Amino acid sequence: MEPTDTLTTLFRHNLWANLTLLESCAGLTSDQLEASISGGYGSIRDTLEHIVRAEQSYFSRISTGQRQPRAADAPPMTIADMMEAARITGAGLSEWATKVTAVDTVLVDWDGAPREVPKTILLTQAINHATEHRAQIMTIMTQLGVQPPDLDGWTYFAEGH
Repeated sequence: MEPTDTLTTLFRHNLWANLTLLESCAGLTSDQLEASISGGYGSIRDTLEHIVRAEQSYFSRISTGQRQPRAADAPPMTIADMMEAARITGAGLSEWATKVTAVDTVLVDWDGAPREVPKTILLTQAINHATEHRAQIMTIMTQLGVQPPDLDGWTYFAEGH
């Protein structure tokens, strides 16, 4: 295992956790993918896509300063599409995490008004957002009687990352 700095490790873990969960969910039935819980974002499938699309948006804003374009009539992503997108944005966020400085900002539509937001906040939100929604998906899996994967730092480390 090659030593890495803290930020790179955090974002590589985030990528690993997203991919590990997506791989686990790839084995679910269509009915299981449509399951949801009260207080969660939505179905497993919708929540997975929400995680992936949000990370695409965070990465686009951090790397280009622009929103991630998406057609209103875009079809839902497949699990394979989500895995590919997660690989791209996960690698990009890992790379950019060490490049962003405390003074780097991006213009964001904040409740209908433009606002300069530190890119460090977008990086923080990427980790926090994915962690919260992965936990929701894992709760749904547990309620379905499906063992969710272990996504903690110890497992990541034990697997040689």
